[in-house]
Amino acid sequence: MAETIVKICGLQDVEVLKSMVHLPLDYIGFVFAPSRRKVSAERAAQLMAEFVNWQAGAAPRAAGVFVNPDLAELGELLSIVPLDVIQLHGQESPDYCKKVKQAFPQVQVWKALTVADKDHNIAEDVYSYFESYADVVDALLLDTYDPTQSGGSGRTFAWDELPAYQEIAARYGLPLFVAGGLHPGNVGDLLDAYAPDGVDVSSGVESNGIKDIVKMTAFVERVKQS
Repeated sequence: MAETIVKICGLQDVEVLKSMVHLPLDYIGFVFAPSRRKVSAERAAQLMAEFVNWQAGAAPRAAGVFVNPDLAELGELLSIVPLDVIQLHGQESPDYCKKVKQAFPQVQVWKALTVADKDHNIAEDVYSYFESYADVVDALLLDTYDPTQSGGSGRTFAWDELPAYQEIAARYGLPLFVAGGLHPGNVGDLLDAYAPDGVDVSSGVESNGIKDIVKMTAFVERVKQS
């Protein structure tokens, strides 16, 4: 079985990043969408410069999180920050995702899609909607539905929905990431029950809104030991 991919998202601080160089991370995410974790292109480039000092094997790859960006915005940012992944968290259509892939063939395109938690019901054919993206992106990410924001809710969704999504992703040979409310105390339950291809965490490894090296270390160790 392939090792589970780990992505820590929402990095902002150089000193925090320096404390992470011993962690065997696969991806680090920078948020370019409206958020308290948003960074400028210049700051992201400064953070990426620290990747050369990574001590835990190969340096992580860089993902940029966007919400409904236009192609010009993406092009301008990529001229400053050499991202490996464009991660789309808005209402980007399958056709738009395809245009992004065509415009920027040097990067992967990941699409985040939302799944209802126990308090919400998304009234649409969610599996058909999910599948409509499967042949135009390089990976799919499931996050918890929130009516007020695109990700970062800090809540889990109904994980028992995962097998149906995993079946579709496998059909297209796509990695499927899980986000939403993960933290060191529950990621093991997710991995043991459903073994997703990857996990994406942000608020679950923070203390008082700041990335916490103890929590990040515990999270990564729990994933990589599975």
